[in-house]
Amino acid sequence: MSWLVLIVSGVLEAVWATALGKSEGLSRPVPSVIFGVTLVASMVGLAYAMKDLPVGTAYAVWVGIGASLTVAYGMWSGAETVSVARILLIVGIVACVVGLKVLH
Repeated sequence: MSWLVLIVSGVLEAVWATALGKSEGLSRPVPSVIFGVTLVASMVGLAYAMKDLPVGTAYAVWVGIGASLTVAYGMWSGAETVSVARILLIVGIVACVVGLKVLH
């Protein structure tokens, strides 16, 4: 269960990071509220997962999922450039996250 909660929390990290970017310094209400709600939910999930998982592993997986999804969304939406190198680097992050899960 901790791994599932951690994965959902990593996805929520990508949501709050994207919402923070769209909030224009927390001046736009809807993205600001989305940021706040998903930030709290993501942190609560991370804290829950850390009850059963080592801190370093949980944090690395959480950040890896969030960072990968945030960059992927940026490329999909056109906000960031797409290149083979960037895609391979994201795949590398995902592979490392999977590796941490396998080794646990």
